[in-house]
Amino acid sequence: MERPIAGAVLTIIGGFFILIGGLILSIFGSIFLAFFGVTSWFFYVGLLIGILTLVSGGLMLAMPSMHVAWGALVVVFAIASWVFALGGLFLGFLLALIGGILAIVWKPMSRAPQPYTTTGFQVPPPPR
Repeated sequence: MERPIAGAVLTIIGGFFILIGGLILSIFGSIFLAFFGVTSWFFYVGLLIGILTLVSGGLMLAMPSMHVAWGALVVVFAIASWVFALGGLFLGFLLALIGGILAIVWKPMSRAPQPYTTTGFQVPPPPR
């Protein structure tokens, strides 16, 4: 079975960068919590987006029949990474976005149709 390998690989690599950006923001959130006693869920969503991007890249390989859905999710996660994960240090955003687009437009190579073989039966003409 054919799979959108290029889109999945770019998505997985981009997901790692988004995860790193989310980790950086979550460290800042922990510092705010330690010094100011205030933190927000905002700082930890980047980690979730990075993990979901990685999972979507894996699902592109595992379930290639749903490549459009996985690609659309990755594009949404890549755009959300700007706000929640520093854009995956920009490289993660770019790789995930390209991977998602490649997954959306991927089409399996069509195999040449096999010629039909028939047995030599004679069909009488229809009655009048």
